[in-house]
Amino acid sequence: MDITLLDGGMGQELLARTGDEPTPLWATQVMLDHPDVVRAIHADYFAAGATVATTNTYAIHHDRLERFDVDHLFEVLHMKAISQAEEARAAHGGGRIAGSLGPLVATYRPETCPPVAEAQPKYAEIAQLLGPHVDLFLCETMSSVMQAEGALAGAAEGGKPVWLSVTVDDRDGTRLRSGEPLADLAPLIDRYRPTAILCNCSVPEAMADAMAEVAKFGLPFGAYANGFTHISDAFKQDSPTVAALEARHDLTPDRYAAFAMGWVDQGATIVGGCCEVGPAHIRALADALTAAGYRIV
Repeated sequence: MDITLLDGGMGQELLARTGDEPTPLWATQVMLDHPDVVRAIHADYFAAGATVATTNTYAIHHDRLERFDVDHLFEVLHMKAISQAEEARAAHGGGRIAGSLGPLVATYRPETCPPVAEAQPKYAEIAQLLGPHVDLFLCETMSSVMQAEGALAGAAEGGKPVWLSVTVDDRDGTRLRSGEPLADLAPLIDRYRPTAILCNCSVPEAMADAMAEVAKFGLPFGAYANGFTHISDAFKQDSPTVAALEARHDLTPDRYAAFAMGWVDQGATIVGGCCEVGPAHIRALADALTAAGYRIV
């Protein structure tokens, strides 16, 4: 059986390597200050066994850049992120590039989500920028049905396959962070036909229930969890920084790999890591997959 092994988190890894203080621009600010570190992280994930590099474009949205008077860098930042992933892939000698499309306005806050008619052109602009350079689009960390629809509608204009990834409640993996059941995504999946459905940026303990739900959609599915203790109320305020989030200390590479192998046992064919899951975790997961007889593609 073939398994696609995604990379791990980018933003937290950038901050850990640079020692910079977190800002509301998060990984975007670090890329401005230390662009070569992005390429190095992509390279380390490829070396660890990942076959997909996810572009550092998650938070490059007009609404975020405008707050800090750097919106004139919108296209430059996207192209810089692409070049870092392309250079790492070229040096590695293979792999795919996933163009990351993160939530507009804020993460984990579905109430801030703009309506589909407003979100679609914003995502379409990014998809058209990234489309010529990526193998697929990854609409990730979508917290509600409406948020997922805006991203899917825009990504459809980029001319590449689209993977939809949603974030689930840390205590109830059958529900989106909005409280809506994962089953409510069915009409969107029927309409937009993404080529895979994933769950990300929730605790690994929530993913088994999530996998049982998304398996029902009949598409390739999988998960990439985070290593936060929980999503704090402080992080759900306006313009937060990741200083409001706490990394857990029990999620060793081997323990994370054990969680992910459980998702594979449930039928997941796409696994990887999100925030606070680094190259060591991906290497442990690659080793576990190989030892179990899976082929990483």
